Amino acid sequence: MLQFLFDTDHLTLLEHGHPLLKQRLLQQPTGAVGFTVVTAAESLRGRLAAIGRARDSATRLAGWGYFLDSLHIFQQFPLVPFDQAAENRFQQLLSLRLRIGTQDTMIAAVALVNQLIVLTRNRRDFGRVPGLRIDDWSV
Repeated sequence: MLQFLFDTDHLTLLEHGHPLLKQRLLQQPTGAVGFTVVTAAESLRGRLAAIGRARDSATRLAGWGYFLDSLHIFQQFPLVPFDQAAENRFQQLLSLRLRIGTQDTMIAAVALVNQLIVLTRNRRDFGRVPGLRIDDWSV
């Protein structure tokens, strides 16, 4: 059963093989950790931007390799949709004027409506969201 959502920073740590995060992940049952489609889009948007900035073959090929690696990671975990319930909660959070980024607000909305814990190092922003549970598996 899904319990945790990776924020983009924890996805990056996973991609780089962060030892503490990997250890915690291995302790979880299959399907307990996932991503929002917002996190997936944010990650892939960054990968595509890097490919677009590539000025030589080696950089471009590496960029496409990283893009493919990201797709493989997303296939290994549940992806949680940004649905109407998340949109409704997102609008409520926007009305609170929390002063956090749009993507983080969307991730928080998905976590709140699905009663999930966000895995992040970004306590400053996510900590502003009332009722949101967060954890940091990098420490």
